[in-house]
Amino acid sequence: MAYIIALIVILIDQLTKLAVLKKMYLGENIEIIKNIFYITSHRNRGAAWGMLQGKMFFFYIITIVFVVAVVYFIQKHAKNDRLLSISLGLVLGGAIGNFIDRFFRKEVVDFIHVYIFGYDFPVFNIADSALCIGVVLLFIITLLEEKRGVKE
Repeated sequence: MAYIIALIVILIDQLTKLAVLKKMYLGENIEIIKNIFYITSHRNRGAAWGMLQGKMFFFYIITIVFVVAVVYFIQKHAKNDRLLSISLGLVLGGAIGNFIDRFFRKEVVDFIHVYIFGYDFPVFNIADSALCIGVVLLFIITLLEEKRGVKE
């Protein structure tokens, strides 16, 4: 299940990025919900919030190590755990989605632009969203496991 989820994330991520690349010019901003949600054509040559700009080789190495670790963890621990499989599939798909951009485009295509309680949140993409949701699910799983361990 994890690999199917990862593949779906990668496909949606790459198709949405391709649409932005083909249909929008860099910096173009389309209002969806005023003062809340916009589609903004943006590029990032770093990590989250633009950190480590231009360190592509670093990102290649880190992502490859990370992907290998996630695949190992899927094979070892997630075969019979549906929620763990979902969370790791999201994380894997997100990591590979952004890796594809870094490898082929030398930058990540971002386009989801939201304002949360007036805060102009950095522009992100589907891969980023999948990574974040997967990590939050992993955190919840860890809390649930700890709670189960305390009861036993």
